[in-house]
Amino acid sequence: MIRILEQRKFPYKEIRVLARSSRIIQVDGKSYQVLETTPDAFNGVDIALFAGTEGEKGAAVTFGKEAIRRGAVLIDNGSDYRMDPKVPLVIPEINEHDLAWHQGIIANPNCTTAAMLVPVAAIHRKVGVKKIVISTYQAVSGAGAKAVEDLKVQSKEHLEKGAVSDFGVFPDQIAFNVLTNNWKIEEDGYSNEELKIIKETHKIMGDKKIQVVPTTVRVPVYNAHSESVYIETKKKITPAQAAQIFLKTPGVRLVDEKHPLEGKTCPMPILASGKDDVLVGRIRKDLFNPKALVFWAVGDNLRKGAALNAVQIAECLVERSRP
Repeated sequence: MIRILEQRKFPYKEIRVLARSSRIIQVDGKSYQVLETTPDAFNGVDIALFAGTEGEKGAAVTFGKEAIRRGAVLIDNGSDYRMDPKVPLVIPEINEHDLAWHQGIIANPNCTTAAMLVPVAAIHRKVGVKKIVISTYQAVSGAGAKAVEDLKVQSKEHLEKGAVSDFGVFPDQIAFNVLTNNWKIEEDGYSNEELKIIKETHKIMGDKKIQVVPTTVRVPVYNAHSESVYIETKKKITPAQAAQIFLKTPGVRLVDEKHPLEGKTCPMPILASGKDDVLVGRIRKDLFNPKALVFWAVGDNLRKGAALNAVQIAECLVERSRP
């Protein structure tokens, strides 16, 4: 979050970093004093960006109301407020207008939702989207820093010993494997991650009639989520027309033979990692349905899927406050 604020030259007078305990941290060679989080620590804060533990003991739930009471607007990167009907769930490229009705809290979407919806919404605005079928290939960084370390340890152990003795934060071996059970399975056999995609898509797009069918998979990749996206549209659209839409869409970078990126002609996690745009490619038609398309999307889950989107919301708030 701090890195992105600095990279984007966010117009701040002070960055006040809060955590459970005070200390000094280094971010890109610059020192920041971390203060202990208390209600009074939010005095004088205009925008409070929350990230970290979710749920009953999460920072946004514990201190959010105190921050709002002291005049701050809360932007929450967790899931605690996403489906609250009084809280806008915002991807600025899609529904910045929903910021107009916030009551002190704005929610940031799930990482997979953000990467998928930026390109899908662009198509929706042109020809209407009726159905979305998504299969995700989610990097381990989405499960936290410990998960990244676990992948490193498991990979080394598997290569040296042929087996893994400790799964770490995962329900099974992640090294040289893929997991569809990395999330809690809930109603109708869907994981809570899959249900997030469905519900968040409906809220952000403002259309509960869109059919959303997700399958989420954890893969042994360090960073950046990939998604296979199939959409059925209300009007006919060709791959060439879709490519032209993506070329003009803020937050999307088309990557193909005609539009290579760093010499690559297909989106991939190592190409998307560290970048702000969602990379889109492999656009093709459904051979059996003229009103359907398939494409491949890859986005940095720690940037557009989390911190970047939160900072973009903050930037929108600043612009809206200008006379």
